[in-house]
Amino acid sequence: MDRRSTVLFQLRHLSRDDRAAQLAEFAMALPLLVVFVVGIFDFSSAYTLKQKLTNAARDAARAAAADPASDLGNSVPASIVDSFEVIDNYLLANQINPCGATLPGGPSSTLVWTITGSGSGCPPGGISIIINRGYYFPAGPNANTPAPTTCAQTQAPGSQTSVIATCVSITYGYQWQFGRVSSLLGSNAILPTSLTAVAVAMNEN
Repeated sequence: MDRRSTVLFQLRHLSRDDRAAQLAEFAMALPLLVVFVVGIFDFSSAYTLKQKLTNAARDAARAAAADPASDLGNSVPASIVDSFEVIDNYLLANQINPCGATLPGGPSSTLVWTITGSGSGCPPGGISIIINRGYYFPAGPNANTPAPTTCAQTQAPGSQTSVIATCVSITYGYQWQFGRVSSLLGSNAILPTSLTAVAVAMNEN
């Protein structure tokens, strides 16, 4: 076989070899695959954390609502202590950093308590817990009560029938990875820097 025939044979062989095309296709699909994998992991982690925060807020609201309101004039009411300890213990049991949040001594007769923490190993934004022992919401068959988004303000009951409840909200910082990898596709995702869970329980005493 002469040189020309050898070259033609090699060219025909290379034209039938699709390994280079497969590598090119993989290189093009890799960024999209990375975005999908990281997105699935990131959003599932955020959803799991949101559910845990919701459970903690619900249990804390029930604990405080079951306590008597007669001690609300104390520097630190027992219902606030109980609610905070429920949250703190729940976070620790679920391996969530409580960020060093501790109960401060507050002025007497306050109904809204805000507890924050940003200790070592805590995600940016830390944790913010609001416990409102004087949260009003409408009651009755015709009441249209939207889900609360914050417990920070004690609402006025207005002219309609209302019940006094305990509202607990937990805001916890969350550091997304999806925003970083989305830049591989040429776009930057803007995502919330924290997750918030809110729960309300009617005061029993």
